[in-house]
Amino acid sequence: MEEFMGDSLQYVGKLHSDQDPGDGTVRYVLTGEGAGDLFTIDQRSGDIHATKRLDREERSVYTLRARAVSNKTGRALEDWTNFTIKIHDINDNAPTFTKSVYMASVPEMSDVGTSVITVTATDADDISYGNSARVVYSILQGQPYFSVEPNTGVIRTALQDMNRENREHYQVVIQAKDMAGQMGGLSGTTTVSITLSDVNNNPPRFPQGVYQFSIPESAHPGSVIGVLHARDNDVGRNAEMEYKITSEDGRDIFKISTDKDTQEGVLTLNRHVDYETKRMHTLRVQVDNRYLDPRFRSLGPFHDTALVKVAVEDENEPPVFQRSSYVMEVLESAPVGTIVGAVSAMDPDNNRSPVR
Repeated sequence: MEEFMGDSLQYVGKLHSDQDPGDGTVRYVLTGEGAGDLFTIDQRSGDIHATKRLDREERSVYTLRARAVSNKTGRALEDWTNFTIKIHDINDNAPTFTKSVYMASVPEMSDVGTSVITVTATDADDISYGNSARVVYSILQGQPYFSVEPNTGVIRTALQDMNRENREHYQVVIQAKDMAGQMGGLSGTTTVSITLSDVNNNPPRFPQGVYQFSIPESAHPGSVIGVLHARDNDVGRNAEMEYKITSEDGRDIFKISTDKDTQEGVLTLNRHVDYETKRMHTLRVQVDNRYLDPRFRSLGPFHDTALVKVAVEDENEPPVFQRSSYVMEVLESAPVGTIVGAVSAMDPDNNRSPVR
């Protein structure tokens, strides 16, 4: 077997017969894979040369046959000799990643060392020969947030408590270098787009401590009084909220429900109100996260409260008799103008307007 380095001189090897006296009476014949095209033989000396640059990645082994023939008789001096030419590798291929761009996500607030994704680069050179195909990974962009394991390509978190609300997207550039990362090795790069996914690490908060609304005393049950909107920096499921009235005052008169689309607390009237009975109702409303993550309870409490003042507006109501019915008696002989009795009515409004 002859071995040939793809980047050396084009001389491959030499074929010699013991029956060759060296006086030119013997010539050498070459056949087989690539004979006459890729490989030629000097008929006099038996020297074998490659006519073109050989690429191991295209083909690494060639099988040829040669023999010595007498120039005088044309007869073969010996049987065919089989030999193999193996193309030795040189480092002429840079590592190539399986993807030009990788997409990955990892939960925010993950512990340092949490695995994000594995990137893989391959090298077309011969893994069994030298370090031409021995790839080492390194990070060119994305520190100090992420790191990469040199031998495996596993990308891990490298910074504690990365918060999605501060920064959500990261572009990480990874390099793969052959020759075990040594000087002179060839390299390739890829980009990894990493997104921090949301966890419930933010409690809901009312933007103000006191809300003021008003409602006419003629309003019917079911009427919308006002809307409260707590803020939560989380998203999706982690930002879902529930509102409830926690004070005794107004709990039976008002009710609050959560709009699932907007996550707002909608305050509505549950039963009639009366200005003359109570002009101002003060409620305490609490908002809670619907789904809690036990890992972040220490960042809580995951609820907030606000005062809601509802003023009842006076309206012009009709006079009200002091009795619903009266019974009066009079003699049938009573003259015209005799006083039979009296009825009494009053204005229930605040101004107590006179009635007639």
